[in-house]
Amino acid sequence: MNSSGSTPFFPRWLFLLAMLTALSPLSVDLYLPAFPAIAQSLGVQSADVQITLAVFLFGMSVGQLVYGPLSDRYGRKPPLYFGLALFLLASFGCMLATDLATLTVARFFQALGGSAGVVVSRAVIRDRTTTAQAAWAFSMLMLALGLAPILAPVAGSLLLKVMGWREIFAILGIAGTILLLAVHFSMRETLSRHTAERLGVAGTFKRYADLFRDRQFIMYVLIIALPFGAMFAYVAGAPYVIIELYEVPAVHFGWLFGLNAFGMIAGSQFNARVVARFGPAALLNAILWPPFLAALVALTATLAGYASLPLLMACFFVYMFSMGMLSPNAVALAMASQGHRAGSASAVIGAVQFLFGTLGAVAVSVWVMPSAIPLTGVMVIMMGTSLLIHHFGHRHNILILHGSDIEPSALK
Repeated sequence: MNSSGSTPFFPRWLFLLAMLTALSPLSVDLYLPAFPAIAQSLGVQSADVQITLAVFLFGMSVGQLVYGPLSDRYGRKPPLYFGLALFLLASFGCMLATDLATLTVARFFQALGGSAGVVVSRAVIRDRTTTAQAAWAFSMLMLALGLAPILAPVAGSLLLKVMGWREIFAILGIAGTILLLAVHFSMRETLSRHTAERLGVAGTFKRYADLFRDRQFIMYVLIIALPFGAMFAYVAGAPYVIIELYEVPAVHFGWLFGLNAFGMIAGSQFNARVVARFGPAALLNAILWPPFLAALVALTATLAGYASLPLLMACFFVYMFSMGMLSPNAVALAMASQGHRAGSASAVIGAVQFLFGTLGAVAVSVWVMPSAIPLTGVMVIMMGTSLLIHHFGHRHNILILHGSDIEPSALK
């Protein structure tokens, strides 16, 4: 926002952060259509390939805990140099894998590298914006996060048809190389020398302990992470439900998957338009119910035997639209009071998010039933828990920070 109240659409620095943030979901969604081809090439079952997704999410969780304190100590750019270099090397390692074990290990290191972009991007936004502006900026990041699931499965299907699954990982390696060059030549450091802190191992653990003792912060983290876990339950379970249960050809899976991702884009852009008027806290209060009700309708219809594909797709669309509003507001509120430790706070948010993402994906994978009950059941449980945490936290005056009460300053 500038002094006149207008907001530039996607300034260059925010566009680069969006690309850094989108690298990890791109690494997930681009190879989803290749699961059968990877299984056939490596001599395993398609279900076995799902472990590479769970390991990737776990690597994203672990990696962010490492990069957060490093970005508070050494600045925002050095962790990106290391992370992107690791990402591109691991991507080519995935391309050259000859067995599932090697691919799984390479995916773990790919996630460790890619997680740098996620954690540093949130910290940079906290460096440059106020709370209300941060909600707008995170909404812009959700645009990139929504485009990745729309374009990536379609692009992955085309790459798989034209070249092969190994070339998908080569493309990711090239993307990591381009972003590494962009960070070096286009990104400026946003952590001042006065803000940077010299933290040793003991200091790092103390900072994380302090963050986990911050009840307001950790409540927002859980409110974000549980719906995120439900979303990754959808990501992991959608191929089985759409392709195998409802017999949609794999070549068309990307379009249906992308349609729901478009819902997240629509939600994030609607949020960007209204957040300055209503504030992040008010919008978060309003947006927690729709995704829970959508998941509940999907589960109830499945249990009753009336879950048609159009009905499930409509419920998934409502859920993803709501995520486009829920996530940026909750992240902005969580980060609002963490300016002195933005990198570490960003790391905790991301680590817990991807931990629950891993749990959601694993829960759908191990809860084996020839129906959509595992997917919709996990979504109801996780989203319902988030709703309860917000309700009781707000009731006891834990969640009291209102972004609309903060006077915005100019975007730098």
